[in-house]
Amino acid sequence: MNYRTVSLAPGLYFVATPIGTARDITLRALDVLASADVIAAEDTRSLRHLMEIHGVPLNGRRIIAYHDHSGKGVEERLLSELAEGRSLAYASEAGMPLIADPGYELSRAAAEAGHLVTTAPGPSALLSALTLGGLPTDAFFFGGFLPNSSTARKKRLEALKNIPGTLVFYESPKRVSASLADMVEELGSERQAAMCRELTKKFEEVRRATLGELATELAGASLKGEVVLLVDRARSEKISETDIEEDLQRALGEHSVRDAADLVARLHDVPRRKVYQMALNMGKK
Repeated sequence: MNYRTVSLAPGLYFVATPIGTARDITLRALDVLASADVIAAEDTRSLRHLMEIHGVPLNGRRIIAYHDHSGKGVEERLLSELAEGRSLAYASEAGMPLIADPGYELSRAAAEAGHLVTTAPGPSALLSALTLGGLPTDAFFFGGFLPNSSTARKKRLEALKNIPGTLVFYESPKRVSASLADMVEELGSERQAAMCRELTKKFEEVRRATLGELATELAGASLKGEVVLLVDRARSEKISETDIEEDLQRALGEHSVRDAADLVARLHDVPRRKVYQMALNMGKK
């Protein structure tokens, strides 16, 4: 028996569940599932199966279905359980609740009502992909699922193209090829990228290449399983001092030192102080 029954304070407990391998669940998550007064889940069958695998008994408790199509009545029922001083465990089908999964409205409503809201953290496809993708992790932007239509998808990508961090998207295996093609068009073919599929599962696959190479490799491919796409941030072309000096020389012919420095600094997206000092030195010469 890997779990233990513990005394939980009244409140809402978001429980992370495995994204593939059942043994990835944490011991604390099992404790919460074993001990909560009330259990709710995005998919009741998958959570019941997970609890059976780990030998966690329901002991007469019923798993309440709560997902994007549940309606306000289910949320109100869960909030009433909290209002009566019970502990409520909520699990999405796989991974962390709220991360491209249901739970946000319940979390916000519970917090606004003054209830304890906490989590038993664990597996996440988002973090697993960042770990394996080979792209910078100092800053990243999670874009969730891109729109279904190509027009809307391109518009969304255009809005995200200059974010200074790794872009992360969840994607349906049926749309990977189309999404990569749109990414090439909107973000450029030379950006480094990664396609992570079936993370933590038997057929886990990670492909690292440029967007253009991935789009070519996966054009029309028939994929299965959950997919995470990662795209590197935009990389500015390196500007030489010679280029800056030439533009400064032209700008100084028509503008003051201050205005010329402002103009050229904005043009090349470089610090104004550096350009201003260059302009002063050029004036002395």
